Amino acid sequence: MADTYHFSAPGRTEIGGNHTDHQHGCVLAAAVDMETTAEVTLTGTSIIRVDSEGYKPVEIDLKDLEARESEKNTTAALIRGVAAAFVRRGCKLSGFEAKVRSTVLPGSGLSSSAAFEVLIGRILNGLFAEGKVSAIEIAQIGQYAENVYYGKPSGLMDQMASSVGGLVYIDFADPKNPIAEKVDYDFAHSGYTLCTIDSGADHADLTDEYAAMPVEMKAVAAFFGKEVLHDVDEAEFYRRIAEVRRVTGDRAILRAIHFFNENRRVKSQVRALKDGDFGAFLHLVNASGMASWTLLQNVTPAGYIRKQDMAFTIALSQQLLEGEGAVRIHGGGFAGTALAFVPNDKFARFKTCVEHVLGEGHCHKLTIR
Repeated sequence: MADTYHFSAPGRTEIGGNHTDHQHGCVLAAAVDMETTAEVTLTGTSIIRVDSEGYKPVEIDLKDLEARESEKNTTAALIRGVAAAFVRRGCKLSGFEAKVRSTVLPGSGLSSSAAFEVLIGRILNGLFAEGKVSAIEIAQIGQYAENVYYGKPSGLMDQMASSVGGLVYIDFADPKNPIAEKVDYDFAHSGYTLCTIDSGADHADLTDEYAAMPVEMKAVAAFFGKEVLHDVDEAEFYRRIAEVRRVTGDRAILRAIHFFNENRRVKSQVRALKDGDFGAFLHLVNASGMASWTLLQNVTPAGYIRKQDMAFTIALSQQLLEGEGAVRIHGGGFAGTALAFVPNDKFARFKTCVEHVLGEGHCHKLTIR
């Protein structure tokens, strides 16, 4: 009987650093207890077959690892992209069947796609690369598959958080060699419960909204002859802000301001946690949330008037928190989830009230793994 191998990859939560990664900034993220797991059996063929619970099986042939336009936005594209990256690193791959289960729900804001990419990367690393591909490389491979094969523009934060694990501060100043530092803080003793609140809105048809954020930020950087905002001198940006505004327009300016402030805020969050000052940390989480709403503007898609699911979800959460804890947009924005820190003694009521309005199962308690 063929041997069965077991692999897993966690979902991630973004604690701080909203849309800073693609500008080579800093983020604070964490792996969580919701995960994607696989039971893998080698088949000796050239076919990788992934049978995910609740979905039709997906197959790719290792003899053809070129990106396909017809495969954009599909699971097959992610598998093919990860496999192609391993082959380019000199790995000799062969076929297998993977039975996949996941508690990282699509649209949960925990980055189910990154967990899946990291899972496939860990399978290939464990079976065909002797475990020699680092956690950071696996994250980079996942990002490559998502950008080039899947066709979704994304930074590296989601994959890094899933691949590295724990609570981690990541500096993307050099995206080819990002610096990841584990942050030693036990949220279990903070007196607060970490949770996500599902707005009920999905990410379909929002690719242009997501793509506009890095495009507009890079337009500001280009004004100064740079590729990304990390390389722009902030003082010079403010000195010439009127000139930049005439060239890029106002929203790009506001998004650049968000980047500079949010990058500092992440470093302050890490410092607050290291100092054990959870009150200061929560203040920074709320400030991040307000900046995403007013400056980055990734809460409500442009032109949406009647349906403003994320804005409603955040406002509802703020009312229920009554000035305590913190709440912010989570991840890419526009749809999906908000992230909240709720006092332990108020969490049961908070969850009940949220789900009374948004529906059962819309509030998920998280544990950092």
